[in-house]
Amino acid sequence: MSGTGPASPAPPWKTALLWLALAACLHPGVDPGLGLAGGLVLAVTGLIAPGTRRRKWATRLIQFAVIVLGLTMDLRQVLHAGLSGMGFAAGTIAGTFLLGTLVGRLLRTDSTITTLINSGTAICGGSAIAAVGSVIRASSAQMSVALATVFVLNGIALYLFPPLGHWLHLTPTQFGTWAAVAIHDVSSVVGAAARFSPDALESATAVKLARALWIIPLSLLAAWRFHDDSIAGERGRAKVPLFIGLFLVACVARELLPEIGDYQDAIRTIGKRGMTMGLLLIGANLSLQAIKAVGWRPMVLGVVLWIAITLAALLVVRSTIV
Repeated sequence: MSGTGPASPAPPWKTALLWLALAACLHPGVDPGLGLAGGLVLAVTGLIAPGTRRRKWATRLIQFAVIVLGLTMDLRQVLHAGLSGMGFAAGTIAGTFLLGTLVGRLLRTDSTITTLINSGTAICGGSAIAAVGSVIRASSAQMSVALATVFVLNGIALYLFPPLGHWLHLTPTQFGTWAAVAIHDVSSVVGAAARFSPDALESATAVKLARALWIIPLSLLAAWRFHDDSIAGERGRAKVPLFIGLFLVACVARELLPEIGDYQDAIRTIGKRGMTMGLLLIGANLSLQAIKAVGWRPMVLGVVLWIAITLAALLVVRSTIV
């Protein structure tokens, strides 16, 4: 992990390399998972050294991306999906956290990493991990391990779910709902639903974005659970993180100003580019020692949670949705 003392200035060529990597994140072919991987490569090869300022900029970029996400949400559609499936959403989120906490204790996984993986599995992958991680002041190593775990499973689900859905003879609505609950990130949910059928895309998007709104209460709960002097105004009272309020404002703005929807693709692109650059900086702030210290347990935790929520969601979807 990065030290607390002052860091020596990086050689000019390392600084230039980092800027080139950040510029590459602006290319549409570079997704957040690739950005994180690129940062990890820079870190473990010694091409870039950890730095405190980069960690701060990573947090700011990720929070900016989460706020931008709010501008892409059709609140009426999302709230309709959210209200109709509120019990299901609350049950799967609570179940994921309960199972994750138990398995994390059995595996002796770090409590912060357990919380991050629980958040990413229960709600919306990288966005939830980034939001909660910035609230509880997770280290670069903890964030990177949780994000890498989720991104690996995300990539598998993107290719595995569509053929599984056809094999299980799921209807478009069933598949869209199942994918939205069991696949971590919004982008992978949309990709899997589009591969299954065009009709599955609408239900998948609505259900997933409705779950994304749970970022707000989850982040507030995490701030209270992990509160310290930098997060809480006084002992026992968690201060509301500013970016969570701005995320909510962005959601309301999208509803009050429908014309924002005309620029939805551009807004999504801006948010995705910001998330990708933030994750590259998170990865670039790692060290081999920090990665080795984390170990294999987080991946086992992520796989167990993913299998559990996939099977549970499939059972509920097949028995309640036509």
